[in-house]
Amino acid sequence: MNIFKIPKLALSQGFPGLNRKISQTIKPPRSLISILELSNQELSSLVERAAYHKTQYKSERSSSQVSPSLFGKVAALLFTKRSTRTRISSEGAAVYFGAHPMFLGKDDIQLGVNESFYDTTKVISSMTSCIFARVDKHSQIQELAQHSTVPIINSLCDRFHPLQAITDILTIREAFGFTKGLKLAWVGDSNNVINDLAIAALRSGISVSIAIPQGIEMDEEIISKGQQIARETNTVLEVTHDPKEAVKDANVLVTDTFVSMGQEAESKAKLAQFQGFQISNELASGAAPDWKFMHCLPRHKEEVTDEVFYSDRSLVFPEAENRLYAAIAALEGFVINKGRLV
Repeated sequence: MNIFKIPKLALSQGFPGLNRKISQTIKPPRSLISILELSNQELSSLVERAAYHKTQYKSERSSSQVSPSLFGKVAALLFTKRSTRTRISSEGAAVYFGAHPMFLGKDDIQLGVNESFYDTTKVISSMTSCIFARVDKHSQIQELAQHSTVPIINSLCDRFHPLQAITDILTIREAFGFTKGLKLAWVGDSNNVINDLAIAALRSGISVSIAIPQGIEMDEEIISKGQQIARETNTVLEVTHDPKEAVKDANVLVTDTFVSMGQEAESKAKLAQFQGFQISNELASGAAPDWKFMHCLPRHKEEVTDEVFYSDRSLVFPEAENRLYAAIAALEGFVINKGRLV
């Protein structure tokens, strides 16, 4: 019987690659984690590309002008939270570039049941071109980005919502024709939406005034980084507990749910904190004459009155549509162009 023996020299020096640690891997591809990780120019480029693709999408010649760059590839949608706009826009963006979107809901795969987040990440990324991830914790986005072999597009976590921020800057630009010199007022909770929107607005030359109830605080990193960006862009970032103060002379009024997904058990207590925070025509009387209203949806009546939500000043439905073009721009920038945004 022939037995293959490894020479002693090979055992001491090792074959090429024999003693490499499994943890030694290629540097992960660039992912869209938050607006904090983008430069001003990169954010502007994503908004510009979103506007460009919107024009192409609505053109009768769009099918012949769009390159099927991802034809034959799979775009995974890893969702642990339900969604309307995020699912439609993510799947639509994948189809736009010729990819096949594959929805992986929490009840569709082994994640959290018989398989770890690490194992799931390695398996999914080995068979797809990217992962749109709508998850619970920011740490899960970080783990995905660390271990995935394909780009991660953060489609919402408890700390950030970058696709919504790109969407909102595009919507503001469409409504006013420019962004520099405007003022945005946020009247609502300290959450993932305003964390990214505040940074995106400041990067776009928009001053930001945030009104949150007593007892609720903003993310310290957002405020610290936001103040730094404000100095660079000659804008203002302020936080108050008075909605009227925040709304004063504002061009854009924004709110969101007062009770985020996962906080349902606290709803009664949280809603009590938000007395006086409903956006109404009365509250908006102190805003700029050209003020507009925005909301990322879904909306609840305690957040904004029907008179504002369904008025000519409301941008909520164009804003919702723009989620598609933001997703297209992100897919192009991080997947097709491999993170080279400018």
